[in-house]
Amino acid sequence: MAILLGLLTALAWGGSDFIARFATHRVGTLRTMLYMQVTGFTLLTIFLPWLGGWGHLADGSGWQPWAWGVLAGCINACSTLVFYRSFEIGKIAVVGPVSASYPALTLLISWIGGERLTSVRVAGIVLTLLGVVIVASAEKVPPESAAAGALKNSRGLGWAIAAAFGFAVLFWLLGVRVVPRVGATQAVWLIRLTSSVVGLAAILIAKQPLQLPRGEVRWMALGMGLFDTAAFVFSNHGMRMEQVAVISVLGSLYGAVTVGLAAIFLREHISRWQWVGIVTIFTGIYLISR
Repeated sequence: MAILLGLLTALAWGGSDFIARFATHRVGTLRTMLYMQVTGFTLLTIFLPWLGGWGHLADGSGWQPWAWGVLAGCINACSTLVFYRSFEIGKIAVVGPVSASYPALTLLISWIGGERLTSVRVAGIVLTLLGVVIVASAEKVPPESAAAGALKNSRGLGWAIAAAFGFAVLFWLLGVRVVPRVGATQAVWLIRLTSSVVGLAAILIAKQPLQLPRGEVRWMALGMGLFDTAAFVFSNHGMRMEQVAVISVLGSLYGAVTVGLAAIFLREHISRWQWVGIVTIFTGIYLISR
């Protein structure tokens, strides 16, 4: 069952991230993140009574579950912002796999925390990070492209790497601290609440116009909120049944989903060496799960 939840996580995140690419191009990174978080928070608030109730948030456990959930929400908000920024200015088929390399970093954090690593997992970490380097170095800009275009591609990869670091810390924290103290579904609700507040504050600080999503963006926000929230719920429940590293690896396969969707619907050009890097990343991710 845990394996199935991990795979459902990958499919849901892959779908949400693919939609995010179109939303960021229409309304920008900040509003896309806010719309997604608020939509997810609203949906989860409605269905929370049928998904386990309020759990440790309202059972007399005190302020600690709230504090851990808020911390996870702040990390998620920052990670999602840089992640969506990478989709806004970079190739989805390139930045997706790079951001999906976070299980290697999660495993490194676990090792620093005292978890022992097998030689196979060490090899997986090395391959995953090597794949990121290959994908980043193989990003070529056609000679006729403007210098601004070259800068955009470079920034997209940088944001994707930053997102990988953020997600690594987030999922390590979820597995070892947040989910055991808050609850699987309740942790997602608190993350959505905190991320919505952070997103709103970022928009106000940036002095961007704040308005309700309209037209196609409204349906995009609904799709992103539904898929992304469902993915977190699947992932957190999976962590209660299986090792954090295994569920993180399965969930990170969302990168493969975004690559497939980008190749089918966007026909993004990916160089031969970038394909080598992408395959190397997912080979490393597979070894990490062993």
